[in-house]
Amino acid sequence: MKKLTTVAMLAVAGFSLLLSACGTTSYEIALVTDIGDIDDKSFNQGAWEGVVEYAEANNKSHQYYKPAAVDNTEYVNTIDLAVEGGAKVIVTPGFLFETPIFLAQDAHPDVNFILLDGVPHNADYSEFRQEDNVLSILYAEQQAGYLAGYAAVADGFTSLGFMGGLAVPAVVKFGVGFLLGAQDAAADLSVEGVTLRYHYTGDFADTPKNATTAQTMFQQGVEVIFAAGGAVGLSVMKEAEAAGKKVIGVDVNQGPGGANLSDTVISSAMKGLGTSVVQALTAYYDGEFPGGEVWVLDASNDGVGLPTDEASWGFETFTVAEYEEIYAELAAGTRTVDLIEVEGAITGATSGEIAAYDSSAGNISVTWVA
Repeated sequence: MKKLTTVAMLAVAGFSLLLSACGTTSYEIALVTDIGDIDDKSFNQGAWEGVVEYAEANNKSHQYYKPAAVDNTEYVNTIDLAVEGGAKVIVTPGFLFETPIFLAQDAHPDVNFILLDGVPHNADYSEFRQEDNVLSILYAEQQAGYLAGYAAVADGFTSLGFMGGLAVPAVVKFGVGFLLGAQDAAADLSVEGVTLRYHYTGDFADTPKNATTAQTMFQQGVEVIFAAGGAVGLSVMKEAEAAGKKVIGVDVNQGPGGANLSDTVISSAMKGLGTSVVQALTAYYDGEFPGGEVWVLDASNDGVGLPTDEASWGFETFTVAEYEEIYAELAAGTRTVDLIEVEGAITGATSGEIAAYDSSAGNISVTWVA
C-alpha cells in the first residue's frame, strides 16, 4: 500500500510528551486524529488526554498524527505512518475510521487498534469484520443527550435548539436523545409549549455560517442550544455570549470546571473518552487486550453523563440530586431512551417542519432547520 510521506508529525499544542528515552523518534502509543485538531476541546482531545494520562503514568512514548485530508486513503496512510514510527497500539477516534481500520487490521496484524465510536466494515458496508487486533468502543450518546434535554426542560428552558455536526450515528444519537429527554421532562413535570429547532451543520468547524445559524436561532427565541459538533460549539458559544443565551457542550466538560470555553456553557453531554482509552491501554499492557470485542459504555458503567461538580453545574433549579435519580434509572434500565420512535423522522427530513411531534412520552414541537 502506498505510504503517505508528506504528512509531518505535528507538535502537540498544550501537552507535554514524556518519552521513554530522550530524543527518541519511536512512539509505541499513537493516536490518529479525526476531523479537527488535537486541541479541539472535544472528541480528539478527549481521546488524546486518555493516551497522555496512561503514557505519562507508565513512561510510554506517545505521539499523535494528523491526516492530510479526510478520506479513507489518507486515514490508512497516516495509520501506516504511525506504524512506521514504532506504534504498537493505535487509537483512532471517530466513526470515519471504520473503513480504514477494516483495512489496517489486515495490513498490520501485529499492531493493536482501539477504535472509538465505530466497528470495522468495508467501504460499501457489505462486510463487517473485526479481527483479534481491534477493540471497538461505543458510547450511548442517546443517554448523554437525553440527560441534557431532560435537565434543560427541568431547569425551566422551553425553547431549545440542537446544532449537530455531520449526521453520523453518534451525532444523531446525541440529538435524538436530547429530544426524547426534553419530551420526558415535559411529560414528567407537566410542562407545556416546549419547542426544539433541530439542525445539522454538515461539518465540525467554527465557521461564520454556523455562527449565523446560532445567531438566528437565538433571535427566534431559542434559550439554550445543545452544540454536538466539535468546533461548531465555538460558533454557538460566541453567539450565546452576544445574545445572553446558554449552551450545552458535548463529548467533554466544555464549561467552567472543565475546558472553560465559555461562561455560557451550563453543562456538557459527556462521553468517557479518556477513561475508556486508559482502560483499553491498561488491558493491552497487562497482556489482556480484548481484541474482537465491542465495549458499549453507558450509564450502567458510568460511560456517559453530565458533569456534577459545583463549578460545572450551571442549572439553577434542577438539582444534582434530581439528576442522579434520573441517571440511576437509566443505569438500572427502568428508564430507557428509545431511538427508534424518532430517528427516522429526524434523519430523513431535509427541509420544512416536523410539526407537533407526538409520542407516548409526551408532546414537543420540532422544527427542522435546513
